[in-house]
Amino acid sequence: MYEVYVAAAFEAAHRLKGNFGPAARTHGHTYRLEALVRGERLAEDGTLLDIGGLRETVSGIAATLDYRDLDEVPGLAGKNTTAEVVAGFCWDGISPSLRGRGLASLTVRVWESSQVYAAREGALG
Repeated sequence: MYEVYVAAAFEAAHRLKGNFGPAARTHGHTYRLEALVRGERLAEDGTLLDIGGLRETVSGIAATLDYRDLDEVPGLAGKNTTAEVVAGFCWDGISPSLRGRGLASLTVRVWESSQVYAAREGALG
């Protein structure tokens, strides 16, 4: 299995709904968004996919979230913006550009700090 990985960062605020202690108040993170694509076969040019294209897609998702209140972003508004929910939102934004290319899976990780992340992994078939 081959893997290609890219990352981007964004700054954003949010507040959690429910019993989350101080995190129920508006607070922010320096998020790290990571995308890991896996596949069994390389193209004739020796690549799994265009890393530059993947970097552009991931950076574009990060840019839509940068310096925003996640609770106001279309697609996240009205949801509890946990790291898991944000990872799913990012996966949904990245995966369409990868479908139909013979790739196996996409894993998206959203880091809220250097010690904490949530991930969404799914098949691209």
